[in-house]
Amino acid sequence: MDQERGSVGGRRPWIVGVSGASGTPYAAAVLRGLLDAGESVDLVVSRAARLTLIDETGIAFRDAHWREDLAAWTKLDEAALDRVRYWPAGDLGAGPASGSYPSRGMVVVPASTAAVAGIAIGLSKDLLQRAADVTLKERRPLVMVPRETPLTGTTLRHLVRLDDAGAVILPASPAFYAGAQDVQRLVDFVAGKTLDALGVAHTLYRRWDGELGGARREAGGG
Repeated sequence: MDQERGSVGGRRPWIVGVSGASGTPYAAAVLRGLLDAGESVDLVVSRAARLTLIDETGIAFRDAHWREDLAAWTKLDEAALDRVRYWPAGDLGAGPASGSYPSRGMVVVPASTAAVAGIAIGLSKDLLQRAADVTLKERRPLVMVPRETPLTGTTLRHLVRLDDAGAVILPASPAFYAGAQDVQRLVDFVAGKTLDALGVAHTLYRRWDGELGGARREAGGG
């Protein structure tokens, strides 16, 4: 594919960083959307995210068994998992820690306030933050999906700083015009908007077409 040209071994992945905010279903939906679109993914799961994942799903994400745990979390099949490369969050010598490593860009989903702050000030305390800093310095797309409410002035200033640096700030704020009938559809809306920001095609939600009530009619609601 044209998007893969210039990459090492023909692979040029999206980096997905999962930080410790509540909202692991958003990360799972983004991962499924990218892989369903035929993209490759490099995955980084922070230490705090592992605690959130256990709390929200009961799944313990383990470095030595990441493939098994990722399958249990996302329900991805073996073919999709073959396009995922996992990097431990503590590995600051990993590929995504360098600007010479070929990637298409990065999404942090969900983005905790700690991750937002660390990336905004260039802290690079772990691989997730370092990879995001590299993404910004190399002028590649970075999408931050914060899921926190309410927001303090400090966090708002950090988000503005990231926006000034070129990141897209995409709060995990689902819309209802797409006719969602369950929680998963609301999750998929946020995931779809995230993929829109990355320029990745998907069918995760019904797009607005200017027709009032269109979603209800499609769902058989009159």
